[in-house]
Amino acid sequence: MPKLSFLKALNRALADELERDPAVFLLGEDIRAAASNVTAGLHARFGSARVLDTPLSEQAFTNFATGAALAGMRPVIEFQIPSLLFLVFEQIANQAHKFSLMTGGQCKVPVTYVVPGSGSRTGWAGQHSDHPYSLFAHVGVKTVVPATPADAYGLLVTAIRDDDPVVVFAPSAALGVRDDLDFGALAPVPLGVGRVARAGDDVTVVALGHLLYDALAVADELAGQGISVEVFDPRTVYPLDVAGLIASVQKTQRLLVIDDSNRTSGFAAEVLAVVSENCTLIAPPRRVTRPDGAVLPFALALDRAVQPGRQDLTAALHDVLQSSSRHARETR
Repeated sequence: MPKLSFLKALNRALADELERDPAVFLLGEDIRAAASNVTAGLHARFGSARVLDTPLSEQAFTNFATGAALAGMRPVIEFQIPSLLFLVFEQIANQAHKFSLMTGGQCKVPVTYVVPGSGSRTGWAGQHSDHPYSLFAHVGVKTVVPATPADAYGLLVTAIRDDDPVVVFAPSAALGVRDDLDFGALAPVPLGVGRVARAGDDVTVVALGHLLYDALAVADELAGQGISVEVFDPRTVYPLDVAGLIASVQKTQRLLVIDDSNRTSGFAAEVLAVVSENCTLIAPPRRVTRPDGAVLPFALALDRAVQPGRQDLTAALHDVLQSSSRHARETR
């Protein structure tokens, strides 16, 4: 079978939806030249009427997309970096997201926001390195963070076909990931359905996006020490697969979340809250995240020191397991 990269999966999803539905069109800065390679070859294939370069005004083209969606089109915006979402949070959260709710479903706003970047550990510095998926989940905007090429394709296709706004984060560290895939097997992936990426019995690790690969590597390493780690990939931040998450944690009774966003009010905090409300644990749950108020440095070594990774995850896992051992001794 051919190997399909995460980046090519996004590109193929866009091409397939442009081909399938004449209401779909792409817009954004430098997408004709495919500055991020997500839109490579699409202008040549579909032309300027379907692949639109825009001026350098995120507020302008984001509101333009909302209007186009209200008029029956299915716009897909590509943002160059996640931090630019701060400029258009009002347009997405307060306008596009609310029109359907405020009109009792009479208005549909099927806009997809594709956001490559962050999670890169490549020195993008403070104003280019945010990963604000928890902000959109907080206000109820559908938000996904795929980790694999198959999910990159499937979740993007589903997002484009959805009648609500959907933000699709594509972490830079995952763009080069390649899997052996049968192109004919590529299919839409439903929102709100996570997956167990690796089965285990001793502790559940919830890992999102590119951090899934760190979690799987640590699980492989700890398996040699007799520790069985289950890795749960939520795939969708909102709506969250609560049933799948609870089923995993009820089995292991231990939880650790590794999350490439800030600690306070982040995605990891929500996962811990859901589990605490629904599961009985034998050790305190743990979070491995960016520090509170983190501004990523330009220097690559400092950038990597701030972002969560395998060393932090391994240490936290040992702490969770030791805590449960202490708990078992104290309750005898």
